[in-house]
Amino acid sequence: MDMKVIDAKTLQKAFLAGAKGLEAKKEWINELNVFPVPDGDTGTNMTLTIMAAAKEVAAIENPTMETLAKAISSGSLRGARGNSGVILSQLFRGFTKEIKTVDVVTTTTLANAFVRGTETAYKAVMKPKEGTILTVAKGMADKAVELVSQTEDIILFCEKVIEHGDYVLSQTPEMLPVLKQAGVVDSGGQGLMQVVKGALDGLCGKEIDLTVEDSKPAAKTAGAASTEDFDIRYGYCTEFIINVEKQYDMDTEQEFKGYLESIGDSIVVVSDDDVVKVHVHTNDPGLAIQKALTYGSLSRMKIDNMRKEHQERLIKESEKKADEPRKPYGFIAVSIGDGLGEIFKGIGADYLIEGGQTMNPSTEDVLNAIDCVNADTIYILPNNKNIILAAEQAKSLTADKEIVVVPSKTVPQGITALINFAPDLSPEENTRVMVTEMGKVKTGQITYAVRTTMIDGMEIHEGDIMGLGDQGMLAVGRKVEETAVSALKKMVDEDSELISIYYGCDVTEEDAQAVLEQAQEACPECEIELHSGGQPIYYYLISVE
Repeated sequence: MDMKVIDAKTLQKAFLAGAKGLEAKKEWINELNVFPVPDGDTGTNMTLTIMAAAKEVAAIENPTMETLAKAISSGSLRGARGNSGVILSQLFRGFTKEIKTVDVVTTTTLANAFVRGTETAYKAVMKPKEGTILTVAKGMADKAVELVSQTEDIILFCEKVIEHGDYVLSQTPEMLPVLKQAGVVDSGGQGLMQVVKGALDGLCGKEIDLTVEDSKPAAKTAGAASTEDFDIRYGYCTEFIINVEKQYDMDTEQEFKGYLESIGDSIVVVSDDDVVKVHVHTNDPGLAIQKALTYGSLSRMKIDNMRKEHQERLIKESEKKADEPRKPYGFIAVSIGDGLGEIFKGIGADYLIEGGQTMNPSTEDVLNAIDCVNADTIYILPNNKNIILAAEQAKSLTADKEIVVVPSKTVPQGITALINFAPDLSPEENTRVMVTEMGKVKTGQITYAVRTTMIDGMEIHEGDIMGLGDQGMLAVGRKVEETAVSALKKMVDEDSELISIYYGCDVTEEDAQAVLEQAQEACPECEIELHSGGQPIYYYLISVE
């Protein structure tokens, strides 16, 4: 198959095929996580990023290079999640700057686009690290430049670029010892290879389902003092009373409830002699009513459009906020777990973005949060190293407010940073103070292993309990409480004064108290606080200052 140029329609198909190629392998890519924790998310983050762009690309009926470039760049920038997703969006951003200037793509265009994409992505990362997705991208860009003088055949060109990309990817463990120790290649680089391989399949005419579903955002944002902007699955709150005129026993009631469950949720069915009170949320109240009529006559019928009411509440709230005077400063924190959310609200957070270790919010989520905080200067606390780039990207897309991204890598760091904010200091001074103080915090995280491996000289088996610190493994054991205390002992030194323990949603208060007592016995010189964090996946978050 000889292909000398790619037109806009063909490029559209290739991009969608690339997105599908990544989506098909996302779980496999997730499993390439260096640490065997249950929140490996590179594949998910990259897939959600490219699918945000694919949704816009798929909607273009008569594509041009310019409209494709805008859709790919804008969609991926706003949909970017996690470091790998942000880097992928930057690769697309540079790539599209090159293709939007031409009518058809040639091997020369592709080579220039590969180079520009790689340069843009490197610039977006403050301290680029080799052995990552950036290295794989650069390897393919270098190969593309080399091949321009050798062939005009786009298919052959792409095959050679991909072959070299696979080779560079195979070498990433030699560049990053932590990859070699874990026995994996870089997951972001693997994700990028799936994109370009999928795109080549699309160019070659391989039969691929290019349908892009309108997926719901994986992380939702929730205002600390505002109406939650949630998705209403069933739009009509339907209530009525059945005046029973036929046989209606327990079996009948179970059958009726089963039917209601098939068409809605939030179901309440209460029987009292010959009267049955019914409540259901559904998208088709008529179906519920028709079924109910088979048992008798109806009275006190009430149907409310919840979507409309919710939208009206949001509009009123937005108008109310718009009338309020703008504050000099505000705070956005990324957090998950009711307890941690309440802690952040209690120390001054204006808005919480739900997410973190288990689901990284997108650049769009951060932008929405920024819109909801009426302040001149807004401090963003990502509280996860994998969210900092998305926050920085949101900052670059915000023009009407000063955004300060405080690079907190853990929830305890974020809590300490926010506590140390001083209203009388300038944004620059506050940033320095917050970063300095959170730098004094050591964080331990207790979770379970999802695979057998060796990390930091510690043998880990699937199902083991792990204590992860800021620099690597702290402890491995079979019991949660014992591992938590062992990890804590490794974190404490002669300068330690305060220990904060946040227990997760899978830990009982009784078990948490037991850990507290063991911690007090092991660290008698320290003040120790116990809090209900409510976080998933991680049994305990431990902070030592």
